[in-house]
Amino acid sequence: MRIELLIGLELNDAELYAEYRRQMTPLLLQHQGDFGYDFVVQHTLKPSNSAINRVFTIHFASEHWMESFFNHPEYLQIKARCFEKSVTNTHILARYQIT
Repeated sequence: MRIELLIGLELNDAELYAEYRRQMTPLLLQHQGDFGYDFVVQHTLKPSNSAINRVFTIHFASEHWMESFFNHPEYLQIKARCFEKSVTNTHILARYQIT
C-alpha cells in the first residue's frame, strides 16, 4: 500500500536545500518514491514553536521502499552534506496510506 508523508520544514538556506533536492531525487525515484505537492510558505497564521517555511508531500510505493530510501548509505551522505546544513527544524505533520 502506498504511503505518503506531509512534511513541514524551517529552511535556513534555500539554495543548499535546492541542491539537496537535486542530488537526492534520482535516488528517491529509484526507490519508487516522488514528491507531490510542494509549497513555499510566506506567512504563517498560527505559528508554533518553529517558523515552517516549506511544506511538501513525499510518497513511496510501500513502507519497505520508504525505509530502504531513508536508510540508504548514499541518501545518508547527501543528507549530511546538504539537508542538515540547510534545515533548522523538521516536522512530520501527517503520515497516511493511499489506496
